[in-house]
Amino acid sequence: MTDTPKGALSPKEAAKYVAGSIAARNRSESWFQFWGRSAIALALAFLILLFVGILSQGIPGMFQHYVILEVELHKDRLDPQGNMSEDSLYAGDAGGLVNEAIMRALDDPQGRKQKRAARSIMSSGSALRLNHFLKDNLDLIGQTVTVKFAVDDDIDSFLRGFITRETPDADRRINNAVIAFVDKLSADGRISYEFSDYLFTGSASRNAEIAGIKGALVGSIWTLLVCILIAFPLGVGTAIYLEEIAPKNRFTEIIEININNLAAVPSVVFGIMGLAIFIVFFGLPRSIPLVGGIVLALMTLPTIIISSRAAIRAVPPSIRDAALGVGASRMQTIFHHVIPLAMPGILTGTIIGMAQALGETAPLLMIGMVAFIVDVPSGMLEPATALPVQIFMWADFAERMFIQKTSAAIIVLLAFLITMNAGAIILRKKLERRW
Repeated sequence: MTDTPKGALSPKEAAKYVAGSIAARNRSESWFQFWGRSAIALALAFLILLFVGILSQGIPGMFQHYVILEVELHKDRLDPQGNMSEDSLYAGDAGGLVNEAIMRALDDPQGRKQKRAARSIMSSGSALRLNHFLKDNLDLIGQTVTVKFAVDDDIDSFLRGFITRETPDADRRINNAVIAFVDKLSADGRISYEFSDYLFTGSASRNAEIAGIKGALVGSIWTLLVCILIAFPLGVGTAIYLEEIAPKNRFTEIIEININNLAAVPSVVFGIMGLAIFIVFFGLPRSIPLVGGIVLALMTLPTIIISSRAAIRAVPPSIRDAALGVGASRMQTIFHHVIPLAMPGILTGTIIGMAQALGETAPLLMIGMVAFIVDVPSGMLEPATALPVQIFMWADFAERMFIQKTSAAIIVLLAFLITMNAGAIILRKKLERRW
């Protein structure tokens, strides 16, 4: 039996030391896992809280109250020109017929104040709604038909409980006479609460009950179309050049550094650049999707270039060597072999970049797409707004109903973003190839 050298641990002490060290490492690993799981749980809790807050406000914003009335469609009053044209219908007395219908439903109230109270129940867009109904149902002119009209936003707020009867009459936005009329309509079964057809068919309006996202949604589509037509070919082409063709020298290093720096530039800076260059210098009109799409394309380019370069770089060098070895040219190797294999990553980066562009507000504010646009744009050269900008404007309005419509529009925007990201995942899985 040999003696243990002086200063060295005995086998028993060494085993005890090793066991203690392993236990300490296990404790450290357990604590690391605990904090990691806690961070994930906290992030999920905040995410759930965010979605619960948006959904609790947004889902009611997708519904609203309507009043059901029987309207007498007098031909001579609705079609003063007698030719059933759109101009003639809009020149007719649709508003007067709607007022008569609400008066009949309330047993013909007497006195100026009572009639004013009755008319205040109806949305200011009731006459326009009747005209839209007539455009699709010209054969019903001359008959008495049942039509649903949106109630005024104050009446909707009262029916939702945001305006209470207990509040003194002088402090309420609607008086006792109006409340009495609403009670009668409810008792007669003329008030309905259903999905808002204005949300997806209406456009910008100061009246919350008839405001919708159609114009903003179409404006966003036109803007994103311009963005992807510019950003995708330029971004992918730049990535191919820098990764496969350009020599590695000081010039290309400067380009790469600047591209990486541009990815971190605040979006409002791109908006200022778009305002200074495209609107002030080149004189392009404000508030058009063409300018908005160009600005968003410049903002999205660094994301597409960086993700595309990463996807191209991930293709194994053996693919290139094999293609060149069987006689393929440099361009054939790139476009027939490298790009098809890198395409899942390229498309994923592009879709994520487009999703980022869809949610941007600051650059579009700088180029004037915050303007109040009622008409739905039919092209990229017509004034338009975008969905994030519409949400921004609605959030600034004082009417209670706009709060819920803002949350409803956010749900629609989130649905688009989730759809685009899900599409990126599906495309990646579908096009991915193993090597």
